[in-house]
Amino acid sequence: MHTGKIKKVVRERGFGFISDTDGREVFFHQSSLVDAQFDALKEEEKVEFEIEDSPKGPRAVNVRIAK
Repeated sequence: MHTGKIKKVVRERGFGFISDTDGREVFFHQSSLVDAQFDALKEEEKVEFEIEDSPKGPRAVNVRIAK
């Protein structure tokens, strides 16, 4: 499990980016959220997630708000 913060949310397109603790930026789609509402996400909010490979590079899945 990785941790990071929401860097940017593009609400009108349904995706965003997470800045993980390793310093890289990871894409996420609203369908990757678990127990969280996309419209309620805020920049700098701490999250936990897993990373999987996709044709366009790494993406975050199973994204949860960190407790």
